[in-house]
Amino acid sequence: MATKRKPPTLRQKKEEVNRKAIFWSGLSLLLLILLIVVLILWNT
Repeated sequence: MATKRKPPTLRQKKEEVNRKAIFWSGLSLLLLILLIVVLILWNT
């Protein structure tokens, strides 16, 4: 009995999720750095 092939749409969804995760991770890191810089400048 031959095994069924998985549909190729699963791979596309995984890449899309990874792009979103990278985008949100980068954005949150950027905002965190901005917040730290603002706090340092505000305290001087």
